[in-house]
Amino acid sequence: MAAAPPRADVEALRSPGRSAGLLDVYRWRFLLKLLVRKELRVRYRGSVLGLLWSYVKPGVQLLVFYVAMGKFLGLDRQQPNYIIYLFSGIVMVNYFSEVFSNTTRSIVLNSDLVKKIYLPRELFPVSSVWVAMVHLFPQLAVLIGAALVGGWRPGPLNLVGCLGALAITTFAGLGLGLIFGAVNVLFRDAENLVDLILMMATWLSPVLYTWDKAYGVLGGTPLWWLYQANPGTAAIELAHYGFWLPSQAVTDKYAHHTGLPAMPFHFAWWGLLGLVVSVVLVLAGQFVFRRLEGRFAQEL
Repeated sequence: MAAAPPRADVEALRSPGRSAGLLDVYRWRFLLKLLVRKELRVRYRGSVLGLLWSYVKPGVQLLVFYVAMGKFLGLDRQQPNYIIYLFSGIVMVNYFSEVFSNTTRSIVLNSDLVKKIYLPRELFPVSSVWVAMVHLFPQLAVLIGAALVGGWRPGPLNLVGCLGALAITTFAGLGLGLIFGAVNVLFRDAENLVDLILMMATWLSPVLYTWDKAYGVLGGTPLWWLYQANPGTAAIELAHYGFWLPSQAVTDKYAHHTGLPAMPFHFAWWGLLGLVVSVVLVLAGQFVFRRLEGRFAQEL
């Protein structure tokens, strides 16, 4: 009887071009690092300010929204530390927008690599997430500094809320990006649809306005539950809980408040639901991505 082939021979007979999807990204982490560096170099090639744009863009956006909503519409007088409330939401929305938009375009923008060599295709959207994180950190640094000036004194649960907001935003952006990134290879209309979604994202969550404004319109209807089940709403409210709520001005106002509370009803449970929904989006995104990735090379 012939001896069984050694394990190396058995491994060599495995089908080529098969990966474990997102679970394989860590094994290819060296290449992931190169993709992140390449994307950052390409983005800032010929730029004078370079990474400083990570401060300039959100700074201008914050100024415009603060003047329009805070001063013109008077929200600055109604909400204590409104600028922190506003900025914490803007940071989360900008981060989600960059993750979602870049992951959607990641396969098409790296079409030359996709067509020429084999590597786990998930590396491209994941590298876009890391690039978005590079741009997120300067904004977080400014937000934390501004919050400290505004009397920020977070407790352990507030810090958990900050981490929860980042986790929900990351998973939701990556999950949706995997779905739309795969579909975008077949139909470029996906990019335009993503742009429409991101255009509405700032208004579909309590970024510019307070939660009680949405409750006044949607409260008691199924739309309120749908609004709260949106992972974006959960992430924004957790960001408010982490960065805005623990300041002295907010504490003083709501210490003897007899109307609606500073945070939405049951916001912690909505945050947990938002995390679950965002994880489900990642699993759904991985499923769609794996089903369509076999067509990437021929479609590109």
